[in-house]
Amino acid sequence: MTKFEWEPGETNFIDIDGVKLEAVCYGPAPQDAPTIIMLHEGLGCVALWRDFPQQIAAETGLGVFVYSRVGYGESDPVNLPRPLDYMHQEADMVLSIVLDEIGFQSGILLGHSDGASIAAIYAGTREDHRVRGLVLIAPHFFTEDIGIASIAEAREAYESGNLRDKLAKYHKDVDNAFLGWNGAWLDPKFRQWNISEVIDYWRIPVLVIQGREDQYGTLAQIDEIQSRIYSPLDVAIIDDCKHSPHLEATDKVISVVGEFVERLSRMENEHVEIR
Repeated sequence: MTKFEWEPGETNFIDIDGVKLEAVCYGPAPQDAPTIIMLHEGLGCVALWRDFPQQIAAETGLGVFVYSRVGYGESDPVNLPRPLDYMHQEADMVLSIVLDEIGFQSGILLGHSDGASIAAIYAGTREDHRVRGLVLIAPHFFTEDIGIASIAEAREAYESGNLRDKLAKYHKDVDNAFLGWNGAWLDPKFRQWNISEVIDYWRIPVLVIQGREDQYGTLAQIDEIQSRIYSPLDVAIIDDCKHSPHLEATDKVISVVGEFVERLSRMENEHVEIR
């Protein structure tokens, strides 16, 4: 019996070892249809997806599950500083439990930015046959000067501008959310962070979406996937778009995700005749 009550549109919480994680779902429950698990960016949360989860549920007919990681949104705070391998820890120690708690049976991991990296790590380090595909929006596999510079600019905007006030609308402990992310990425040791090896172990179809003007990462991130991947890959590069294609070019992203889900469904349902 799962502890998570699948009540579409209702905010709920998952308790993992006494830590509460904010969560919301849309569409059919896991026992009735495949589920898309959404993993937010480094400063994201349930609310900052806006209505994208509902739109994806409507477009695909699948269930959609969204949660705020520890330290974000209405979830419990995290102990600071975050370890520099926090994305590996999320994939290994939290995401696997979340999937079990909601009764996940099959579906897709859809992540944005840090969330995309977490999804990539999970698919490349765990043999979980329930995960049938990946949708990675603006993923990070290694650090780049452009990304570090943008993160440093975010710190200045947080300390001297209005970024803190903007984020405080969405995070109950805004300093915990911002400093946990910003502090890890600006740690000099994080310059050596590189998770590209996980690509070598993917054996499921992958859709990658990135804005051509992404201020946090260049198309070198996409090139890394293309040079290493062994499984089917679709790439959508969106012009006149920065780091959040799902918010800046929503209709385009919903369309390509819908097409990917449809193709994946056809592949899953194909029967190969052995002669």
